[in-house]
Amino acid sequence: MRKNLNEEKEMSFLDHLEVLRWHIIRSVISVLVFAVVAFIFHDFIFDSIILSPKMPDFWTNRQLCKLAELVNTPTLCINSHPFEIININMAGQFSTHIMVSIFAGIIVAFPYIFWEFWRFVKPALYLTEKKNSRGAIFFTSLLFILGVLFGYYLIVPLSVHFLGSYSVSSQVANKINLNSYISTVTSVVLAAGVIFELPVLILFLAKAGLISPAFLRKYRKHAVVIILALAAIITPPDVFSQILVCLPLILLYEIGIRLAAKVEKKANSLIAE
Repeated sequence: MRKNLNEEKEMSFLDHLEVLRWHIIRSVISVLVFAVVAFIFHDFIFDSIILSPKMPDFWTNRQLCKLAELVNTPTLCINSHPFEIININMAGQFSTHIMVSIFAGIIVAFPYIFWEFWRFVKPALYLTEKKNSRGAIFFTSLLFILGVLFGYYLIVPLSVHFLGSYSVSSQVANKINLNSYISTVTSVVLAAGVIFELPVLILFLAKAGLISPAFLRKYRKHAVVIILALAAIITPPDVFSQILVCLPLILLYEIGIRLAAKVEKKANSLIAE
């Protein structure tokens, strides 16, 4: 049951806007706080995190080089020769510093931002909907963090190696611009975090009655083709790298099917009662 409107004063549209405004303000403040921290510790953020995937001693690069030696496949050893990054704009490094700090603030503050959004939506839900949504903040944040880690430790080094070493001619040398490199890393990491929310999206659409497990199973092959195409775009042109990227995404799709099936089963049981 919804809250009794006789017990609580019904909020007007402007009241809802005011409440939403404060949720947004608190979310922005949390991002700014973490952004300031990231701005202060710029040495660690850039040297140990942002620029690390292009170095030979990065964890993923070392493991793939070991695997390459084990299976006698040299192409698996990536980023063994790090490229130089240049800055061609007067304020380029300062603006990049600010952009990366804000980006770091968004990632770290994501669980709190989602919590603020949940606090705004929660009063409008039925009691049963609130019970069924327990753990939503935890699992949504967990999937986002797993996506960020997946993007950072797997997709980023593969993409950096492929794009940084790709050449159309031996007469054209790669001089990677700082902004270009940062944009590639941040976009890949953020995109991976969003993609890993696929089970949550499927669950939401299933509860809204827009998709069903039968629909997802019917178009499973189409989804796999899309995942393969996506993996081919963001990884080097070798089968092993594409498989590394495809497997987690396919697993997320299958998890989404199971969640949709549970939603459908519960809806049918309620109708039967």
